[in-house]
Amino acid sequence: MILEIVEYGHPALRAKGRKIEKIDHDLLQLISDMLETMYEADGVGLAAQQVGRPIQLCIIDVDGVTDRPSTMWIDGKKVDLSEEMPMVLINPELELIGKPKAGVEGCLSFPGLRADVERPPRVKVRAIDAEGQPLVFEADGLLARAVQHEYDHLQGVLFIDRLSAKEEQKLDAEYRKYIVRP
Repeated sequence: MILEIVEYGHPALRAKGRKIEKIDHDLLQLISDMLETMYEADGVGLAAQQVGRPIQLCIIDVDGVTDRPSTMWIDGKKVDLSEEMPMVLINPELELIGKPKAGVEGCLSFPGLRADVERPPRVKVRAIDAEGQPLVFEADGLLARAVQHEYDHLQGVLFIDRLSAKEEQKLDAEYRKYIVRP
């Protein structure tokens, strides 16, 4: 089922997600609906907050994105990204690696808005997958950026909050009023 993606100004986008204690039928249905919603909206990631649910859940699928390549490692070995997508991250924890670099980002909750955001180029992720199994990996490229972007949503942080002063000045006043510095 296609869910409504809430847009900037909606209170769910500023809510820190509560930890997920169990994986049940309702959560699996939400994951399925979120995947359908993300694909319908041509997104590469979607956090539960973006569909009005403040919990620690996000989904990502960067498979097939060729203009912004990604690499993923599990246990130090490079893996075939297409075999790992789509990715479900429950209760994720991140370790950021490297000096932040600017890269363009957009967000399904900010239709049409794109801006440069500085983020570390690599990330180590610890999470639980949809089957309740531990998932530990490292990533760079678009996958690293998408993981950080979606993780921010789970903390109630929006990508506009991370804009440099220069990038912020490029925004319309309508967007600027929603910026909260982390």
